[in-house]
Formats: sequence, structure tokens, C-alpha cells
Amino acid sequence: MEIKPIRTETDYQKALKRLEVIFDAKRGTREGDELEILSILIDNYESENFPIDMPDPISAIKFRMEQMGLKQKDLVEMIGFKSRVSEIMNKKRKLTLSMIRELNAKLEIPTEVLIQDY
Repeated sequence: MEIKPIRTETDYQKALKRLEVIFDAKRGTREGDELEILSILIDNYESENFPIDMPDPISAIKFRMEQMGLKQKDLVEMIGFKSRVSEIMNKKRKLTLSMIRELNAKLEIPTEVLIQDY
């Protein structure tokens, strides 16, 4: 396949088909180099044409809690009183800077996600 920029949906589909063919190519081979370059081009096209918005802070917290097997009561040490946790999780109260720092440190949720408005 001739390597060229992916500009259209047709180019994108062709690139995906070629990627399937050379997916198991060994690194350092001609096909391996093609695979690496094609992957970068596909990733760039997808980032520009199919952007994924960041989740709102509360959705991110809930998702991370689910991943870690945590319950709402487990957030008390990070956020404060049980009633405050409930208000935050029901979007009736905003996260404070100290809460954001704690959630970032303990749940490893990026601060860019936690500081968003909701």
C-alpha cells in the first residue's frame, strides 16, 4: 500500500483494511514499518474526526468507583461527611479544590476531568 495522508472516509476504510492484513507484521520489516506509520495516520484521523469528550466529573468518579469496587461511603475520607458525599454525587454541591486533589490522588482521576463544570 502506498502510504499517504488519510483525508476521507474512503481513505480511512482502505487504511483499516490494510491494517488488518499487516497487523501481525514483525517490527523492523518493511510491513512492520508500514504498520507503525499506518497506525499513526489512523489514530490521527480518528482523533480529528471522532473526538471523544471527557466525561463529567461525577460520571468519572462513579466509573472509577465501579472499577475499584468502591461504595459511596468509601468517599467519605476523600470528600468529607456522608451527607456531603451524597450532595456531590447527586450534583447538588460542587467539588472543592481540596476534594479534587484528594480524588486525583486516591482515585487517579485526571484533574482536567475533575475541574470541569457540571
